[in-house]
This record gives sequence, structure tokens and C-alpha cells, in this order.
Amino acid sequence: MHDSLSHPSLSHQEPPHQTKAATERYFWIEPVLVGAALALFVLYSLWEVFFQVHGRYHNYLSPYFSPDLGRWLKIPVFPALWVAWVPLLFRASCYYYRREYYRAWFGSPPACAVPDRRTRYTGETRPPMVWTYFHRFFFYLSTVVVVFLWVDALHGFDFGGRFGIGLGSLLLLVDAALLSLYTFSCHAFRHLAGGNLNCYRCKPRRPRARYHLWRVISRLNQHHGLYAWISMFWVWGTAVYVRLLILGLIRDPRLLR
Repeated sequence: MHDSLSHPSLSHQEPPHQTKAATERYFWIEPVLVGAALALFVLYSLWEVFFQVHGRYHNYLSPYFSPDLGRWLKIPVFPALWVAWVPLLFRASCYYYRREYYRAWFGSPPACAVPDRRTRYTGETRPPMVWTYFHRFFFYLSTVVVVFLWVDALHGFDFGGRFGIGLGSLLLLVDAALLSLYTFSCHAFRHLAGGNLNCYRCKPRRPRARYHLWRVISRLNQHHGLYAWISMFWVWGTAVYVRLLILGLIRDPRLLR
């Protein structure tokens, strides 16, 4: 007979009660970091939307102001508000973000293997979480915003009618790419592509094409959380970069004039 002390793979395993105690002791680290990051992003977004009138520096347009409806409609008050609510509500109703801020801000559940602070889980059946049912509609609107982000990113290479590359050009280009990955790896797009079909072989062509699209989106969806965080910080950094250019605190280095 071999006991746990004589077996090398079992001798280093902690008893279940010690593992649970360690989990309950340090579970708060991740929710605190996640909650702080989300709170700072929301506060900065509100500052851009409600306290900034201009979001353009020559051919660079801040992601919060894209598309520039404020200028098109000639509305000088809160120009970013006409656009920013779409991607912000899209993120707020995102299935992945919903789990993260539900743990960080509401503590329900605070972490795996940690008792829930609420006696009963209500999920999206009661306010304020019931509004997350509209996530798919925010997805439709976000696809329109992503198209304009690509247009503004390409415009970032136009320096007075001449092609050029600045640091801001690359930031806007990567920003559009990351937001595209985040948007089109969404569960709502996955369901739209093929999640509502019961049979992929009932018709010869269309369901089969939707099945292949559904498989591609499913692979992207496996990394949806990673795209969510990277795109959020990239949007944040790109907006700060454009804002610093507008304030004249930094200069945009040109890689190709």
C-alpha cells in the first residue's frame, strides 16, 4: 500500500480545508483590482463625455467622439454623448463584464468557493440588472460605431492630402482592430450567426455557411474576456494620447512624413 506521503504527486497536496481557507483569505484581491480598473475607466469616460467639447487633433479623432455626430449635427454641448453611450452600454451589458463587475461591485458571488453575500441570486430578473437583456441591441449599434472607427483610423494616415504615419495613426488603427475583435467575438454575434438554428443540414447552402461562421466566432469567443480587457485599456490609452495632443502637452512623432 502507498500512502500520500510516499507518493510524490500527493505529498505536496494541501488538505481541502486549507485550500478553501486560502481561497477565502485572498479572494478579495482580484475583485478589488477589477473593480478599481473598471471604476477608473468609467470615471475617465464620464470626464471625456461631459467635460470635453473637442476630441479631434488634426486628423486624429478620439474614440469617444467617433463618429463625430456632434460636429455633423452642429451640437456644441456634449458632442461625445451622442456616440459614447453605445459602446459604454455595450460593455456594461456584456456577459463577461457583467460577471466581473457583479463580483467586484456587488459581491455576488465574490469569488469561486466563497459564500455569496446575497441570500438569493436574482440575476437579470430584477432591476437594475434586467436591462442587460438589451445587450444584443447594443451590439447592433456597436457594429455601426466600429465601421466609423475604421474610417477614422484610415483618416489618421491622411496628413493634409498626403499619406503619412504618426504614432497616433498606429494607435487608432490598433484601436479599431481590437474593438473589432471584442465586438465580433461577442456571444450576441455568435447567437446571431448560428445559435438560433436547430439544424445546419436541413438546407444545402445557407445553414452550412452560417455553421462555418459560427465556428469561427466560437473560436474568437474563447478569448472574449482577453479582447475585452485589452481593447478597454487601448481605448483608454488612445483617448488619453489624443487628449494630451489637444492640450499641447506632447508632440506626435512622425514615422513617415
